Amino acid sequence: MPYDAATPPAAGRRVVMLVDNAVEGDSRVQKAARSAADAGWDVTLLGCARVDAERRWRLGAAEVRVLPLDAPRDSRPAVGDPGDGVPGPRDDRPRPVGGMSGLRRRLVARGGLPLRAARLARRPVEHAQVRYWQARLGDRAWRRLEPGLWDYERVAGPVVDALRPDLIHAHDFRMLGVAARAVDRARDRGRAVKLVWDAHEWLPGARPRRDNARWLPAHLGYVREYVGHADAVVTVSDTLADLLVRDHALPERPTVVLNAPVTDAEPVSAAEPVVAAEPVTGAGSVPVDAGEADDRDAPDLRARCGLTAGTPLLVYSGAMAVQRGVDTVVEALPRLPGVHLALVVADPAAGYVRQAVAGAARRGVADRVHVLPYVPHRQLVAFLAAADVGLIPLHHWPNHEIALITKFFEYAHARLPIVVSDVRTMADTVRATGQGEVFRARDAADLARAVRTVLADPPRYRAAYDGPDSPLSTWTWEAQADRLTTLYHHLLTPTPTPTPTPLP
Repeated sequence: MPYDAATPPAAGRRVVMLVDNAVEGDSRVQKAARSAADAGWDVTLLGCARVDAERRWRLGAAEVRVLPLDAPRDSRPAVGDPGDGVPGPRDDRPRPVGGMSGLRRRLVARGGLPLRAARLARRPVEHAQVRYWQARLGDRAWRRLEPGLWDYERVAGPVVDALRPDLIHAHDFRMLGVAARAVDRARDRGRAVKLVWDAHEWLPGARPRRDNARWLPAHLGYVREYVGHADAVVTVSDTLADLLVRDHALPERPTVVLNAPVTDAEPVSAAEPVVAAEPVTGAGSVPVDAGEADDRDAPDLRARCGLTAGTPLLVYSGAMAVQRGVDTVVEALPRLPGVHLALVVADPAAGYVRQAVAGAARRGVADRVHVLPYVPHRQLVAFLAAADVGLIPLHHWPNHEIALITKFFEYAHARLPIVVSDVRTMADTVRATGQGEVFRARDAADLARAVRTVLADPPRYRAAYDGPDSPLSTWTWEAQADRLTTLYHHLLTPTPTPTPTPLP
């Protein structure tokens, strides 16, 4: 629901958003920053990434700053961890438990221990490290198990302090501690600051970002230590909201803000003409205000692939990794004669993308696979609309089961029939709405069967987006942004102190 017009205006109230990436490829973060700024908040979005120098640009009325994680440590102010007896950010190197670590490194350096064997050999050491530091420090063990988290503190902490926000919106788990410590420092100086934590995924079900046994227990402890500092929690699905309440005994259920696309108008039609435009290239690109791009200027997906209107075209849009199942699609292509596949990815030259293309070549279908870079998120729906089917071929993984992911909504607003693997939430939704077909995850033959079924009667599936029962009216960022605006106003509206009733 939109906020009550009687609440104080946002003008003059500063919101700092924090995210652990370079902003450019994160549409949820971009949309949140822009919509908050459009509602009148003074928004600064701080990203932390491995870039050569600080980058700045505007996203609508919001200021974006991407801070370099690799800046020399001595050039950054230290922000200490309040007295808990654990070394702070200057003393951040994990200390090995046991004597194998140095020997293992020497063997690998001499070529005497293959990388795979080295990883297996270090597991007992890593598990010992986890047990030792958790027994000694409890949830604070991340300081020894994952000390790289201090880099986000060193880089972003002093900048947040200088901005003097009224509210900090921490996206995902790495920035929660940075925000919590900034709130504590502000309150120590007599300033009231509110903290919103935006949980993008269920951390216990996440695939570890690095191949070591320390990563997950360290980050779980990190979140447990700081989640109690949040004045409100936001997340991406009802299922995840329930899990967060269960895991952290939250006093209030998180506000659900779906990863829906910006529409600003009626959903596009696949038949609408689009005009070619230069896309944002994702990783390594020069930052631009992608939010200013207009969907009427979206490039033509079919033209980029060199295809005519009658050629069957499948599209996969988003990040690529083994667990996202694109290999299953490539394996299915020989069973789909004449059908083409467009992969819309952040970095067409990335290693896993090249592997997928090589797999297509081995199967003799390389001429039917087209790799394209990202376009600005406001153009994406119009860009995708030229395809015939949107693909979500995820493997079974806890976080894949619990949410309607961003590309699900993007495909829906592009009015594409969706072919999705049998991951729970999206499969149930597709079956309920009739907007697509479900196949068994990692089963190329069943994926091909689902695609053939959709291509035999596309209007049947597109009809799910028509009529008064269409879900598209609520699957919009505009509807979701109202929830954020309401939450911000609620947190920053002073609660009136009741006037005591005089005694007779």
